[in-house]
Amino acid sequence: MNTFSALNISFLIRKNRSNKQGEAPIYMRISVDVGRVEIATGRYINFQNWNSKLNKAFPKKKGGIQINQFLDALKNAIYEHHTEMVKNGEFISAKKLKARFLGLDEDKKTLIQVFEYHNKQISELIGISYAPATIQRYITTLDHIKSFLKHQYKLTDIALFRIKYSFIVDLDHYFKTVRKCNNNTTYKYIKNLKKVINIAIKNDWLNKDPFAKYKSTLVDVKREYLNKVELLKLQDLKLSTPRLDIVRDIFIFSCYSGLAYIDVTNLTTNNIRNGIDGNLWIITQRKKTKVPSNIPLLPKAIQLIDKYKLFPAKKTEEHILPHLSNQKLNAYLKELADLASIDKNLTFHIARHTFATTVTLANGVPIESISSMLGHKNIRTTQIYSKVVNEKVSKDMNKLRKIL
Repeated sequence: MNTFSALNISFLIRKNRSNKQGEAPIYMRISVDVGRVEIATGRYINFQNWNSKLNKAFPKKKGGIQINQFLDALKNAIYEHHTEMVKNGEFISAKKLKARFLGLDEDKKTLIQVFEYHNKQISELIGISYAPATIQRYITTLDHIKSFLKHQYKLTDIALFRIKYSFIVDLDHYFKTVRKCNNNTTYKYIKNLKKVINIAIKNDWLNKDPFAKYKSTLVDVKREYLNKVELLKLQDLKLSTPRLDIVRDIFIFSCYSGLAYIDVTNLTTNNIRNGIDGNLWIITQRKKTKVPSNIPLLPKAIQLIDKYKLFPAKKTEEHILPHLSNQKLNAYLKELADLASIDKNLTFHIARHTFATTVTLANGVPIESISSMLGHKNIRTTQIYSKVVNEKVSKDMNKLRKIL
């Protein structure tokens, strides 16, 4: 059999496989020379409405026109695949044509296959170019896409060439409705998929970019932080439980240093050095971005370092502060918020926001200096905090206007 083998496409119904409503399934039959295969179309029809001589539905019967249009679309799709194979000089058989139509052709890459290839690549670079949390985000994204394929298409995988603009839009809708994700979470999941699709395009596994017409943007989220009164209330809170005292101290240390959870956890005596001004500095590198983060130590932060110098329950003697998981810290911070009468959903990352706003920006520290201490790659990220402070100033001034 060569590329000029005779191709024939027809449709038939299987009365012996009728459903409870008495409707028979419609099959598409593909014949290439003596080879023949059948594909279930997924459509059913009452056999009295089927014209067995013409192999299509009676158009005047209910739904007949729509069924015939659907079958014509399937036939055209087969012809397109056949034409492509002829152009490429490929060996053509009925089985190979069926596999190409279903996206199961060995020569064609699938989405899950490429996604797993990508995840394997970056997992081998953990500790070199990627943090463990990064690979976990891609694993989670892949799990969601597998669930989407089952939910939307009843598939466990899909050929790359079948991913069109509509696939991206449907996935976006699935995240927001079925998975109940907000706009920004959906944006990040779709962004992870886009990276994998770009790999497929660069490797010539996919000819057309399905993201070409897709547009989505991040929505500005209110950055929660502690104001001066709330910060002092938490600092001065009298605690009889050692566990809560430790959690409060780690949180307050971050409020006065701006370090994220993972960077506080990894902080050792090697990171505390004399800076350019002869005072103590934190000299480190952000785990997340690998950007240097050099921070002059404020008196409160130095006080907490001294407090835990001889504390036994640390990872090692070199570590600055006791170690607790992020999950436990966030759980205990809810208790602390209640005890301090702080009406906010207190999480550890709020400490970083508090450093950027209440501790530094509100006290006149230039935004360029704050950006450097926070280890931001782009100053625009830091400017979000400036906007937060300006909003607070605006509200305060509006109150003053009313008083005056």
